[in-house]
Amino acid sequence: MLVAPTHSAIAEKAPAATEAPAATGTKQAATPAVKIPTVQSLELDLGSAVVLEPTTGEVLLAVNADKPLPPASMTKMMTEYLVADAVKNGQLTWEQKVVVRENASKQIGSRIFLAQGDEHTVEELYIAMAVGSANDATVALAELVSGSEQEFVALMNKTAEKMGMKTAHFINSTGLNRDDMPSKFRPAEKGETLMSAMDAALLAKYIVTDHPDFTRFTKIQSYQFRERDDKPMVNLNWMLESNKSIANFKAYAYPGLDGLKTGHTSDAGNCFTGTAVRDGMRLISVVMGANSEAHRFTETKKVLDFGFNNFEIKQVVAPKAVIAGNETLPVLKGKKEEVSVVTDDGVTFVVPKGTVSPQITTKLVANDPATMVAPIAQASKVGKVTYSYKGEGMSQTQQKTVNLITAEEAEKAGWFKLLLRAIGDFFGDLFTGIKNLF
Repeated sequence: MLVAPTHSAIAEKAPAATEAPAATGTKQAATPAVKIPTVQSLELDLGSAVVLEPTTGEVLLAVNADKPLPPASMTKMMTEYLVADAVKNGQLTWEQKVVVRENASKQIGSRIFLAQGDEHTVEELYIAMAVGSANDATVALAELVSGSEQEFVALMNKTAEKMGMKTAHFINSTGLNRDDMPSKFRPAEKGETLMSAMDAALLAKYIVTDHPDFTRFTKIQSYQFRERDDKPMVNLNWMLESNKSIANFKAYAYPGLDGLKTGHTSDAGNCFTGTAVRDGMRLISVVMGANSEAHRFTETKKVLDFGFNNFEIKQVVAPKAVIAGNETLPVLKGKKEEVSVVTDDGVTFVVPKGTVSPQITTKLVANDPATMVAPIAQASKVGKVTYSYKGEGMSQTQQKTVNLITAEEAEKAGWFKLLLRAIGDFFGDLFTGIKNLF
């Protein structure tokens, strides 16, 4: 069943304040250069799929996007995120030694055959997890972060909730089915790990945003874990752009693709969360329930092509923009009674490719006028401006809020000028009062 996108980027809300007249002067929208095809025309054969642009949160394609499904080893994206966070926050270091414990040593499926008591660095185990999807390396890292895998699982679920993942529920750090976990270390609670394609895309968004160096690991084509190993582990992501020179994978290599995580179990089928950059725009794709390893990559190509061929990132408002009808704000006790104001930052949205002069709605919320007392330094924050856009053929409204700042200094007037102004205001009010008597 094909469904339209139902999620939009989270807009930043302006604080309660005096609302200036909305500057809505929308621009005339030209016809987009491309006619966006229907999702049905892609003839996808999957359980679910999503394409998302991470800087805006715009969902460009969604098929059964919110249906919770077994994610298999895409579960490891949360483990990757949390371990990278622990390093970033100083809890761990990449060079830190990890002693393998019983739970990790008894993992099955994809693994590097760690033995209890083995020692490896955090970085070595992280590469084994990211490149070879090693379950034993994953559990070893989970236990290092939280003391036990189930304590780590509690952290995974708490983080999923914090991220806004609506369907995700983890029972382990790996994505293995309950029956495939070592019996001694299975959780008491019922159920299996589940995650929707939308939640997987949201998790990937956090990875690429909070840990932009993720490609340091995900782009590794192969890795010799131990000198004694007969052969190196090979990255299970056949779509890496760097694979274009490798005979077995060049048919699947995709321009600009540098991550992220594959997954497979008998219940999940074949899954893949991918991410690629083209012409300065990064997209995240998720496919779940493909019928083979190759099929998950051919379907990923379809959905990424859909995104890159039909949409682009466009700056719709330049930094230091003047808001029509709200070029100035009143100032109390200033040499001048008004101060010029502009936005502090530019605004970019995802638009249908070729769109000229997209139709943007603008809403300004100024600070309380009573707080606008000179002196006011240049670049002081004096309000917020929210821009909204909904493109032709797009089901979501994108929003971006930027600060409104002073474009110049508002100097305080001298006492004599303030006195003359007060006298003028007094007689002006007196004259108005007398005039209103007649």
